[in-house]
Amino acid sequence: MKKALLSILIISCIQTTYSQDYKYDFYNPNLSIKERVDDLISQMTLEEKASQLMFEAPAIERLGIPHYSWWNECLHGVARNGKATVFPQAIGMAATFDIDLMHRIGMAISDEARAKYNANKKVGYMDRYAGLTFWSPNVNLFRDPRWGRGQETYGEDPFLISRMGVSFVNGLQGNGEHMKVAAMAKHYAVHSGPEKLRHEFDAVVSDYDLWNTYLPGFEALVVEADVEGVMGAYNRTNGDPCCAHPYLMQDVLRKKW
Repeated sequence: MKKALLSILIISCIQTTYSQDYKYDFYNPNLSIKERVDDLISQMTLEEKASQLMFEAPAIERLGIPHYSWWNECLHGVARNGKATVFPQAIGMAATFDIDLMHRIGMAISDEARAKYNANKKVGYMDRYAGLTFWSPNVNLFRDPRWGRGQETYGEDPFLISRMGVSFVNGLQGNGEHMKVAAMAKHYAVHSGPEKLRHEFDAVVSDYDLWNTYLPGFEALVVEADVEGVMGAYNRTNGDPCCAHPYLMQDVLRKKW
């Protein structure tokens, strides 16, 4: 996740009321988000920063930062957190070819997600499926039904995937002063099965196939929709682990996009 997102979400969890004589500026709601982010990061030790990189981020009690779980899902509605509106699976929503509808679905999901987050925060519950960081959407290609996760995707067409994905992310994240929820594009990049071998499989792909089929959805979400997070694929691509891929992570994601 982006450094700013980590800090902004931590700030949103803080329960202590700011007072003018408090020693940490990141509690001050009158400062800009950037100022609060910079101050918070400056107060954290290297060990504390590293501790926040796991999906179960422990509390940093000396700074008043509570425990937070980054794991949440909303591929077709807020998942695993009580009653919520359940929309069709992603493959079914893509079959509508309706970009505006996809945006309205994203807005409806983020409305419910915010409400659930506020209710959870009020009672101090910050465990899995309670936060504002959603590991959705899945913009992988669906090329083979034997994969087993094709229902999570928008199908096999790179253009349709990118249009549906951008619209959905815009609906989730909103365009107001504060982000509604944080979306995440997954699984970057060449990930379409086989599921059982995902931790050892090496997906060998040509440059043409990579750029014309596997990457357009991710590029659109990063460049157009400013998606807040990108989840690396579990497998290797052309010999390198996707989550530490020098070409995909550095050259393409960080430098080109």
